[in-house]
Amino acid sequence: MSLKPPKPMATAAQALAQRWEILSPREQSLLSWGASLLAVAVVWWLALAPALRTVREAPAQQAAVDAQWQQLKDLQAQAQSLQQQPRMSQAEALRALQNTTTELLATRAQVQTVGDRITVTLQAVPAPALATWLAQVRTQARAVPVQAHLQRSMTVDKVMPRSEVKAPNVSSAQAPNATAWSGSVVLSLPAP
Repeated sequence: MSLKPPKPMATAAQALAQRWEILSPREQSLLSWGASLLAVAVVWWLALAPALRTVREAPAQQAAVDAQWQQLKDLQAQAQSLQQQPRMSQAEALRALQNTTTELLATRAQVQTVGDRITVTLQAVPAPALATWLAQVRTQARAVPVQAHLQRSMTVDKVMPRSEVKAPNVSSAQAPNATAWSGSVVLSLPAP
């Protein structure tokens, strides 16, 4: 008969059982409490804490998703509004573009027509005014920006007096510290 070598796990378990028997009841009790405390900590760390964190963060994440959803709905409504507008001839679109440019950017912009493309050259236009102008050109003249070459220039207070900044959603306190932009924007008018 051959003797099988003892399995390492079995010998380790036997060694622990022997060691446990040697311990006094007080030491056994302390080790039992320590092992229980360690088991509770592991369960907390692996199971409960992540679940509670998720429950705490859920309202903020839901609010962010709701805000994104509302923004998408607003964009959809805007797109549908643009689609429902009557068609505009290129001449009407060019007049609307020139009027909007003169009204919002005054002498800070020059409009040049080359074929079916319109190039608007900007000189130190405040960022809020530029954003407003782009939105107005899109809705009123139905012009689509095709290309833009813009460079940041000085701040607005060094270039343009406060009275010339015509961005409707910008307070006079914000306008002087806004960045100005220079360069050109190429626009495409609606097809005839």
